[in-house]
Amino acid sequence: MKRSRDGSIIGRREFLKRGVLAGVGVSILPLAGASGASVEAAAPRVRRYSTLGRTGLKISDISFGASRLTSGNEDLVRHAYDCGVNYFDSAETYTDGESETVIGNALKGKRNKVFLTSKTIAQADDSRASMMTALEGSLRRLQTDHVDVYFNHAVNDPARLKNSEWHEFVAQARQQGKIRFTGMSGHAGNLAECLDYAIDSGHYDVILCAHNFGQDPRFFQRFTHNFDFVARQPELPRIMEKAKQRGVGVVVMKTLMGARLNDMRPYESGSATFSQAAFRWVLSNQNVDALIVSMTSRQMIDEYLGASGARATAAADLPLLNRYATLNGDSQCRPVCNECANACPYGVPIADVMRTRMYARDYGDMRFARTEYAMLSQNAAACLTCDAKPCAGACPHGIATEVLLAPTHRMLA
Repeated sequence: MKRSRDGSIIGRREFLKRGVLAGVGVSILPLAGASGASVEAAAPRVRRYSTLGRTGLKISDISFGASRLTSGNEDLVRHAYDCGVNYFDSAETYTDGESETVIGNALKGKRNKVFLTSKTIAQADDSRASMMTALEGSLRRLQTDHVDVYFNHAVNDPARLKNSEWHEFVAQARQQGKIRFTGMSGHAGNLAECLDYAIDSGHYDVILCAHNFGQDPRFFQRFTHNFDFVARQPELPRIMEKAKQRGVGVVVMKTLMGARLNDMRPYESGSATFSQAAFRWVLSNQNVDALIVSMTSRQMIDEYLGASGARATAAADLPLLNRYATLNGDSQCRPVCNECANACPYGVPIADVMRTRMYARDYGDMRFARTEYAMLSQNAAACLTCDAKPCAGACPHGIATEVLLAPTHRMLA
C-alpha cells in the first residue's frame, strides 16, 4: 500500500474526535497552555524527577544515554549534570568501555548526587562468575563501588531471564553491595514475552524498552489514516500499565524513531522541535517514568531538556510527528517488530542487521554501528551471495530489506 508524501496531517479537532489519544493514556493541550513554549523559553533544565517504581530512586525524566560517549567528552557529562540530569545509563559494551570511563571521570566526587546504571549481555548459559567479572569491570571504569541498576541487556529470549546463574549472581552482588537493583533491557524480537516474564517473575525492579510514538496502533495507525507502518507492539501499553501496578520502574529508549533530526529542521517552529514533540508524546504516558536518549553535544542536551516536565502533548507536536512519519515511514526499520524473523533460510537476523544500519545511517555513528554489528551472533555475510528472493517482501512495512542487507554487511563488517 502506498502513502502520500505531501506531509498532509489530520486536524486537531478531527484527531480528538476520533479518540486516538484516549486509548493510550496520552493527553493533549492547546498550544498556549502546552509545555512546549513555556519550557523552551526558560533555561534548559530538568523540570521533573520521577520515582522509578519500587526502587524509590528519583530520576530526571529526560536522562543521559551514554551509548555513543567517547573519550574526552567529560564536559558533556558535566553539562548534563549541571542542567539537573542525575541518571546516567551506560553498558560495558558501549564504545568499548570508554563510555563508562568518561562517566566515572566526569562525575568523580558527585557519586552521592547521581544514579549510575550499567548493563551486561548475560546469556542463558553464562555463569555467575562471568557476570561478576563483567560487573566488576564496569565498577572500575565508573570509579564506584556500586551501580544503582544493573541490567541484563538487549534481551530477546526469555531463557536469558530464567538463567538461575543470573539470579544467584544478583543475590551475591546485592549482598556485597555492588548493585542496588536489577533490570532487563530490550529492543528487538520477542520483546513483549520478555517484558511479561521480567515483570511477572518479580526478579526485576526496572524495565528498559524501546518505545516511541510510532509503536502503538491505537495512536499511530489512526493518526496516519490508511497506511500501516507501525512497529507491531500492541501489547506494550498493557505491559507498561502492569509494570506500574507491580511497582516495576519503566524507562524507555529509541524514543526518536530513528533520530533523523536534520530531516525535520525545515518544519520546526519556535514552539517545538521534533525531538521535543517526540519526548512529550512519550512522557505524556503516565506509565512511563523516564526516557534515556543519547546525548552527543551540549546543544542537543539543551534542546532535549526543553521537553522536560511535560505530561501532555502540545497541539503543535502532532504535525511534526506526522511529518516525520510521512518522510521516514517506509525506510525506518522497527527492530521490535521482527516480522521478518523467519524469512532468511540462512538465519540472518534481519531486524538486528537493520538496527545496526540505523546506527550508521541515521545516527551517523559508524563506530557504534560496527561495534553492535560485530556483537551479532550471525551477520549478513550470506546476503552477499544470495539472490535476495527469500526475504523479498518479508517486511510488513514495505522496507526493501532484500536490497539493504548486503550493502549493510559491506559497510559494517
